Amino acid sequence: MNLDDSIINIKGIGEKTAKSFNSLGIETVKDLILYYPRAYKTYTKPVSVSSTAEGDRVAVFCRIVTYVEVRKGRRYTITGLSASDNSGSIRMVWFNMPFLKNTFHKGESYVFYGVIKYKGNMRVMEMPEYFSQYNYERAMLTMQPLYHLKAGITNNSITRAIRASSQVIDTITDYLPDKAVNDNNLMCKKEAIRQIHFPENEDKLKEAINRIAFDEFLEFLIRIRLLREESVSEASSHVISKESELKRDAFISGLPYELTDGQKAAVSDITKDMSSGYVMNRLIQGDVGSGKTIVAAIALFMNALSGYQGALMVPTEVLAVQHYDDLSKLFKPYKLTVRLLTGSMSVKEKRLVYEEIKDGKCHIVIGTHAIIQNKVAFKDLGLVITDEQHRFGVRQREKLEEKGNSPHVLVMSATPIPRTLAIILYADMDISVIKDLPAGRKRIKNCVVGTDYRPSAYKFIKNQIAEGRQAYVICPMIEENEESELENVINYTDELSSILGDTVRISFLHGRMKEDEKNKILRDFISGETDILVSTTVIEVGINNPNATVMMIENAERFGLAQLHQLRGRVGRGDAQSYAIFINVKKSEESIERLKVLEESNDGFFIASEDLRLRGPGDFFGIRQSGEMNFKLADIYNHADMLRLAQDISINYGKDIMEYYQEVNKC
Repeated sequence: MNLDDSIINIKGIGEKTAKSFNSLGIETVKDLILYYPRAYKTYTKPVSVSSTAEGDRVAVFCRIVTYVEVRKGRRYTITGLSASDNSGSIRMVWFNMPFLKNTFHKGESYVFYGVIKYKGNMRVMEMPEYFSQYNYERAMLTMQPLYHLKAGITNNSITRAIRASSQVIDTITDYLPDKAVNDNNLMCKKEAIRQIHFPENEDKLKEAINRIAFDEFLEFLIRIRLLREESVSEASSHVISKESELKRDAFISGLPYELTDGQKAAVSDITKDMSSGYVMNRLIQGDVGSGKTIVAAIALFMNALSGYQGALMVPTEVLAVQHYDDLSKLFKPYKLTVRLLTGSMSVKEKRLVYEEIKDGKCHIVIGTHAIIQNKVAFKDLGLVITDEQHRFGVRQREKLEEKGNSPHVLVMSATPIPRTLAIILYADMDISVIKDLPAGRKRIKNCVVGTDYRPSAYKFIKNQIAEGRQAYVICPMIEENEESELENVINYTDELSSILGDTVRISFLHGRMKEDEKNKILRDFISGETDILVSTTVIEVGINNPNATVMMIENAERFGLAQLHQLRGRVGRGDAQSYAIFINVKKSEESIERLKVLEESNDGFFIASEDLRLRGPGDFFGIRQSGEMNFKLADIYNHADMLRLAQDISINYGKDIMEYYQEVNKC
């Protein structure tokens, strides 16, 4: 068996199972062994019931003290029992598992493992795992990898398939020179891949994660270096006209607000680049809500008036539609044709847009990944803009740039990255930073509170809704798999509905929904047909609703500060005062210190540097928390030391950079 063989060659995988694996993007043996776990489950020593606090993931060894009860709920069949140890009692609850009535009996003892919640004064575990004492002691010796799953695929089926491919892992050769590996205490590549799937212990796992993070960073830096070498001082055939610069000034004067100093500086940088005779390659790095979109619009405006086409690619369909609506109105007086191109459009609608793009009748196209499909051919693409770069990755950016004859490139990112890391990550680009917020924007009021504040938070949200406003609630991300995450969102929505009453319209959103279903829910929220949106972090980017004034985040201590800042940035986008409520379940000194940074500052760049300082390079469990740059595993905050090392090695071994690049692409 070889790396490039189809997974159907792996023992135990037939055609039906292969299709399920394909839905995860796993088609070859190489895809499989590079499909890394998203987290690891470790079983800790049982503790007494009385020592547990809300939000703790713990094991308790208890005796069942009641008979098992089974009852029908609104959405689920609920199975429950009470158990206790010498220190206190606890309630165990399972959903849609009525067969457990025959598993448990009063007087028996089990180890229950799960997350502690409080319902009134009663401790509760929902959907706990259960073990005999002997089996739990064996489980404590293991570290179980947890993978992203879809229907038809279980954690065990992925683990079995990787075990069956173990001889292929043995054939992987390290592309790095031995000296580079040894001098920097890096684990060899094949051992890292083995340990990432089957870790012997925490130390070995940490070494494996560091090595794979290093590899991802190095591949990224090599790609960036190649892009830079191709674009440095590259002559441009898309020089903007003097007339477009004059009309730009009139366009800016006609806006209903004055640009901030940061926006004016960014526009000046872009104008110089696009009139220089060389290809622009610029990053606009602005905090959440700093007004990057109008800067992009001005660049598209000058480009179109100079006779060239422009493309704006954004991460979500909802955001594409919002930008399309806004820019169509903005450019209508200038008779510029703006078109939308998204995956959900009909074949006929797409075909019409393709024709207009090819004929040059379309001056500006706004869309999602649909823009980079092979069928899209531009007459003369002069400017490419990607919004929220880290959602695309380098490959997609390259593909869009290939649509034109050396078009200008403008990248917008709302991810405030500490300068020390930004210099490495954006080595191929000139950077403009927009720090100040538009006039009239009120500073978001923040509060970090414990779980006892929830009733007050719900009352506050209800009052905001009564005033015609809307709210987001981000669900606690505490469960082990996507199925439970889905239950989490639905259960939370049900509980919130029962607390706030039928007059408050609540909808929920999670990552497993189909794209058109997600889009409808988001459109309903933006149009005001929903009062509260209960969601996972899928709304981190790609939605702009100026009427939403409250962001409440459950289990805030479980997120990185930079991600919390991104989530908070979904509010505070209109004229009304906005609020962010961070529910801190753990109440540990560490979580209080971290969340205090958010409570006291709305400056994304300061928050990002504090996030880096407070986490440190040793914080590696949970693997990816920030989502930047589309890495599979690497995280610029958790693995900042590996990013710096990748930068050093890419410089020290620069003469062999192409050879490294080719080897990295093999595996």
